[in-house]
Amino acid sequence: MEIKDLKFDEKGLIPAIVVDAVTKRVLTLAYMNEESLKITMEKELTCFYSRSRKQLWLKGETSGNYQHVVSITADCDGDALVVLVEPDGPACHTGETSCFHNPLFESEERHEFSYEDLMKLIAGRKTEKKEGSYTTYLFEKGRDKILKKVGEESTEVIIAGKADDKKETIYEIADLAYHVMVLMIDMGISLEEVFRELQSRHVIDKKVKQEKMV
Repeated sequence: MEIKDLKFDEKGLIPAIVVDAVTKRVLTLAYMNEESLKITMEKELTCFYSRSRKQLWLKGETSGNYQHVVSITADCDGDALVVLVEPDGPACHTGETSCFHNPLFESEERHEFSYEDLMKLIAGRKTEKKEGSYTTYLFEKGRDKILKKVGEESTEVIIAGKADDKKETIYEIADLAYHVMVLMIDMGISLEEVFRELQSRHVIDKKVKQEKMV
């Protein structure tokens, strides 16, 4: 699809949903016109059209919170865009990471899970110790205890995998992931740092050729 195939509204605008390429969190909803979209693609930085000021604005030009574009995808009708970005800072003018930070409704039966929320919970158990909390107990015992648990859970994953027990392996992987996250908090390692490390890697399958020595 090309820009000419997009359907801009009667004001020449198209909504752009900006999403963090690493965390997949929706950062903001803004609007682009043809000119700002072209600038976005040329500079690989988000450029929007302000409906209130009636002018273009390059995100981060004054705040420094630029949004580096990874990709732009149009929906099936060509009248809306999803822009994946790597942000330099908060997307919201309030200083919040995302403009969407005001809870309106949450189901009592279905709860949203995210690694980010779990990390915040674990971090909270370190800064605000809770009596009877296993996580607080690990932080109180210190790095060696945490590392020991990571080692033990790694072994449990290996044992369950070797036994070809899928259910048990899933259970043990979850235990390992939790203890690794405790270690991350203890060492000041963020999820974003790990995600970016994974993102930077390229796995290439290579066929190993063995040459017969003569």
